[in-house]
Amino acid sequence: MKLLLKFNLIVIAVVAIGLAIVSWVAHSFLVDNARAQVLQQAELMIQSASSTRDYTTEELTPIIVTAPAMEHTFLPQAIPFYGATVTFARLRQKFPEYMYKEATLNPTNLQDRAVDWETDVIDAFRNKPDLKEFVGERETPTGPSLYLAHPIKTESSCLECHSQPSAAPKTMVDKYGSTNGFGWKLNEIVGAQIVSVPMALPIQIASRAFNTLMWSLVTTFAAIMLTIDLVLYYLIILPLHKLSIVADRVSLGQLDQAELPVRGKDEVAQLTASFNRLVVTVVKALRMLG
Repeated sequence: MKLLLKFNLIVIAVVAIGLAIVSWVAHSFLVDNARAQVLQQAELMIQSASSTRDYTTEELTPIIVTAPAMEHTFLPQAIPFYGATVTFARLRQKFPEYMYKEATLNPTNLQDRAVDWETDVIDAFRNKPDLKEFVGERETPTGPSLYLAHPIKTESSCLECHSQPSAAPKTMVDKYGSTNGFGWKLNEIVGAQIVSVPMALPIQIASRAFNTLMWSLVTTFAAIMLTIDLVLYYLIILPLHKLSIVADRVSLGQLDQAELPVRGKDEVAQLTASFNRLVVTVVKALRMLG
């Protein structure tokens, strides 16, 4: 087996082990990083929804409810829940993987009622009032899903519609009935803002980054190996090959061999100089014998 081939096989084996270790560590790291990236995006979306709710409560609702033509009319646009949900629905046109819901234990609109797992999230906030954020994963029919949740706490403006049916706008009661969405108390956690995203998204992001990383490493390794092979061939293999040819010729009686050029002062150059002296000595000895 050629020396260069032996060297390449050894290096390839060592690098393959190294790449296996790097790939295992890198994949785990990239998945965690992608997960954090998706959660950060979800955080921005929740903050955007919260800003919409605040804007609706502080600026839009007072204008709507005090307008003379709206004194006895209920408009969903004056409800913070509605504003946040509609805004996020438009945001989903750019981010279709993300889902947003203001899940509530006792909502006016039954579409906002919390399902089993959402109820567990809300209960976690109710059991720990100081808890400001909840991150979790759950299984769905389409695969695992990652979610981020913030609590929804009632404010004084909420009680204008959700304390007693008699205090709520008549048109709202006519539309949704007097059974649901009432009995809320001040500073009570009644729901949660929840942004959900399939785990396939961070895994897809991590996979793209992982493939790019591994292709970069393999390409870099191939380029380094080619460079090392060229250097090894011209600095070591080729000079040794020339030494071998001259030694073969002298052993076959071809004594008129020119001295090999000596370049530099490294070990190969020293070996070449020593070989030249050895050839001269051997040639002289053979001629004396002849």
